[in-house]
Amino acid sequence: MNKKKIQNSIILSIAILIVGVIIAYNYSTDITKQKGLQFGNELSQIENNISNIQEKFYSEKTKWVEGDISKEELLKFYEIHVNNFRKIISEYDKLTPPELFQSSVALLKISAETQLESDLQFIEWIKTGDEIAKIRSDSLFQEAYEYQNLGLVEFQTAKIGIKNYVGGEKFEEPQGVSPQKVVKVSEKMKERCNEQFKNVSGEFNSNEMEIEWYNCNNEADKWKIDHMP
Repeated sequence: MNKKKIQNSIILSIAILIVGVIIAYNYSTDITKQKGLQFGNELSQIENNISNIQEKFYSEKTKWVEGDISKEELLKFYEIHVNNFRKIISEYDKLTPPELFQSSVALLKISAETQLESDLQFIEWIKTGDEIAKIRSDSLFQEAYEYQNLGLVEFQTAKIGIKNYVGGEKFEEPQGVSPQKVVKVSEKMKERCNEQFKNVSGEFNSNEMEIEWYNCNNEADKWKIDHMP
């Protein structure tokens, strides 16, 4: 399966799951339902935006290969792409997901950040012809795909948890996640905690930031404990 087909299948799955979570919130109060609708719509918009800019990312490369645009024009477009991608990723931080969905959102954000890292290596390959950068890009793309799959598992797990709470349906833990992958995700989460709450010197600007960092790391440890096979 090529990158575009993989991406389309992922986005389709996300769309189905997001619609499902909006429906799931119909059981609750009007306030909770409204929050669920707002969260679902906002997350759906982020994922759609990522899908659109990634489709454009590869279509512009195809234009260059076919001689429709110059290398300089391609690289200029990629500068805009990187800036736009960073802005879209920042939208994850503005979400207020219900507690059951916080873990899935964190994983989807990590997936998007890893995809951006893949794009940056891909751009480096276009600029310099460095095959090592291309290999890194492909590896990071696969990693982003795996993080996104884990995010979908988390999303589905949260949905099942809601159904279990409401209708007594059987709850099943996600299967097929290796201990190595769980540890890697937890470490990735802790890296994000450092980036979010520590300054460039690796220190805290306030006691409040240190507390937030501590809580963030605890969440990463809890995720690892909860998901370790």
